[in-house]
Amino acid sequence: MDRSEDEILVEELAALGAVSGGSGHLTRLVARRMRKNVHEIDLVVPLPFEGAVERVVDVLAGAGRATGPLRFGPGTDQETIRAVVGGGAGGLNPVVVTVLVTRGGVDGSEVRLRAAAKEGLIKQRAGERTAVRLAALLGG
Repeated sequence: MDRSEDEILVEELAALGAVSGGSGHLTRLVARRMRKNVHEIDLVVPLPFEGAVERVVDVLAGAGRATGPLRFGPGTDQETIRAVVGGGAGGLNPVVVTVLVTRGGVDGSEVRLRAAAKEGLIKQRAGERTAVRLAALLGG
């Protein structure tokens, strides 16, 4: 993957700060020092590997947007998919969502969903809430 989770979050927050009339440079400095709210969920999607990958791509494309290529590391047994989704109050807090799909057994494909967001003074738990919301969309 080209950029780290932290780099993507800092750039997304800087862009948001610049659009709202603030200083993108100052926002970038502050965002680097903010804590992250990270939440991971493991689940089994009752689809074969290729179907599970397509389902993840569809859910992430519907919930957010890619930060470069949506899919990374295509392989025979694992594939990683990443997007930025709006979370928190009004969907304004960027959340980096990374999903690792692994070829599973008879029951389906294994999915590890990771959502990370920067937290300010007001704790919104955007990473946690986004992970739970997307896991519900993937599992159901």
